[in-house]
Amino acid sequence: MWKKNLFYIGIIISASGLIGPPLALAAGLAFGLSTVHTFHGEGRNLSKFLLQAAVVCLGFGMNLKEVVHAGASGFLYTAISITFALALGVALGKLLQVGKTQSLLISFGTAICGGSAIAAMGPVLNANEEEMAVSLGTVFVLNSVALLLFPLIGHLLNFSQTQFGLWSALAIHDTSSVVGAGAKYGPTALAVGTTVKLARALWIVPLAIATAMLKKSKAKVPWPWFILYFCFAAVAASYLPRYIPQAVPLFSALNRLGRAALTVVLFLIGTGITRETLKEVGVRPMVQGITLWIVVASLSLWAIHVGWISL
Repeated sequence: MWKKNLFYIGIIISASGLIGPPLALAAGLAFGLSTVHTFHGEGRNLSKFLLQAAVVCLGFGMNLKEVVHAGASGFLYTAISITFALALGVALGKLLQVGKTQSLLISFGTAICGGSAIAAMGPVLNANEEEMAVSLGTVFVLNSVALLLFPLIGHLLNFSQTQFGLWSALAIHDTSSVVGAGAKYGPTALAVGTTVKLARALWIVPLAIATAMLKKSKAKVPWPWFILYFCFAAVAASYLPRYIPQAVPLFSALNRLGRAALTVVLFLIGTGITRETLKEVGVRPMVQGITLWIVVASLSLWAIHVGWISL
């Protein structure tokens, strides 16, 4: 009985906003690894629904107008870096003999926008709980490291705020972490990092749809309608406020709801991880994620430092 109570208390705390995504995942992992429970089925069914709902709600936080204004050069750098990260990620996955789905999740998460990309691509790739947990865990750990190290490195190299904002958008996984690092560095860094990262986040849609089409042709995967709803949400959040200003608080609330739902999903995914399942996954996916991130961050840092990449 106490295990069930603890399980639901974890869900409530995760949804309340008292803890962030990394702590929610850590709490779920602690619960799953330290207890023997029978909530795998409940957690799996609930997390699948919440995951798709969270992606749709996160769309209400997208601003297409700001993304368009990010500039042609920022878009070009984003396209090149995404292509490079995906190619390198897949190559590393093959080299390390990581499972195809796991490798793609880590690659998409690193190449586009971390947890949001993994959340969107997971159902498309039919990823299981173990694959999602390892991918999301890797991303959130590296996000935390980036929040601490990136501002220090930027000041050490005497980066301008524009340079730092561009680097953070190209090298940090999640938009929220880009915002956090940019805010520490300065207002211009925050503005540049956010707009370039938003342009990067838009790649979720075409890549997810393309992947879904390929998967459907080979494995008969159901069409991910939540991706289309995500597009509708982004369009509504970008254009409806000019005609219906009262919609702004609603969109903000839905975006916060999506982030809360994603936090709950992380807790539920964590509870589904046991010592046995972790042994099945192994350390290779983690090594892939860390190696890929270090290479992407280092190369983009060097390119910006020598002036090859600039806005």
